[in-house]
Amino acid sequence: MDGIPDPDDFRAEARQWLKGVAAARAAHHEWGRGDDSVAVFENWTEAEERTHTDRTRDWERTRYDQGWGALAWPAEYGGRELPAHYEQLYRSEESAFDVPRRTEIFPVTQQLVAPAVRIWGTQEQQRRWLRPMLRTDELACQLFSETEAGSDLAAVRTRAVREGDGWILRGHKIWTSGARVATWGVAVCRTDPDAPKHAGITVFLVRMDTPGVTVRPIRQMTGGASFNEVYLDDVRVPDTDRLGPVGEGWRVTLTVLAAERLDSGGLGLDNADRALDLARHLPRPLTGGEQQQAADLAVRALVQRLTGLRVTSALAAGREPGAEASVGKLHATATMRATTDLVQQLLGPRLAADTGEWGTFAWTEHLLGAPGYRIAGGSDEIQRNILAERVLGLPKEPKGAGR
Repeated sequence: MDGIPDPDDFRAEARQWLKGVAAARAAHHEWGRGDDSVAVFENWTEAEERTHTDRTRDWERTRYDQGWGALAWPAEYGGRELPAHYEQLYRSEESAFDVPRRTEIFPVTQQLVAPAVRIWGTQEQQRRWLRPMLRTDELACQLFSETEAGSDLAAVRTRAVREGDGWILRGHKIWTSGARVATWGVAVCRTDPDAPKHAGITVFLVRMDTPGVTVRPIRQMTGGASFNEVYLDDVRVPDTDRLGPVGEGWRVTLTVLAAERLDSGGLGLDNADRALDLARHLPRPLTGGEQQQAADLAVRALVQRLTGLRVTSALAAGREPGAEASVGKLHATATMRATTDLVQQLLGPRLAADTGEWGTFAWTEHLLGAPGYRIAGGSDEIQRNILAERVLGLPKEPKGAGR
């Protein structure tokens, strides 16, 4: 590795490269024109999702091939071995250019699954999966949640039974983003039903086109189907696609969950900014209460950004962020709620009736979608437990007979 470039020099180099491969965004968004979508979860058909995924994949491949992808990864995986926070420096420059917006499947693949493969995978698995995932030739979704388990991921019931040189998987997963476009699914399975709950779990990478894998979209209250349920009916998986030791899957899963919480601190900030723009362009003076709500949202968004910087600073110092990740996730969902409250107050009935007016009824997508993030990526209750037990040192919740 040639040394770490000065951050300002790195940003200037990134900006220059971006100018040669992408068009610049308008310096200022013109209020009242263009796309007024504030959807939290996209309402795409499968064809639309595949088209957007292909466009984004083409862009990610261009980045990777020209040395602007996998920035923190070793050269053997196509990276530049830069500190982790240089990815944020690059993203801040990229935001000024008109490039495809990354849907959830991309950070899941590159920032959650690939690092888990690097930590837990065999050398052969790293050779097979890392470059294709970092380049997005192959995409991975999470087959974690189950209807019976709720937020208790360790209560997984999907079974994996050893058979010859492989495993047979039987079960049902839910709330899977990107299942229709993913090449692989990271499946958390129970391999020893007699072991304690957090033991007896094993993780597998399952090809999504394997016989027995069925993906069905879940209709949301927004009208769209951003999530899917995935049925695993006697799905055969070779032992070479097992990630980590048999029975140690809980530790593998925690690796993915920790990365997921680090990636969630920026949730909803674009919509918060859009709600503040709505307050500025409202065709009437704001009431005192509305001014207070708008000011509160502006402060919340600022604090959320500062918390994100704390995470970045921890990474830059070579530390694994601790409480910042859970605090950031909790704060992000609170910001989304505050965004909804302000917009409801500003628009009133204009939010509920589709009159065709720009920037009004479109907010129903945020109102109906935002509550989902109180569950996604670790529920608010789980984050509070993490902070209470691991940061404040409070005793764990009692496991009463009625629970």
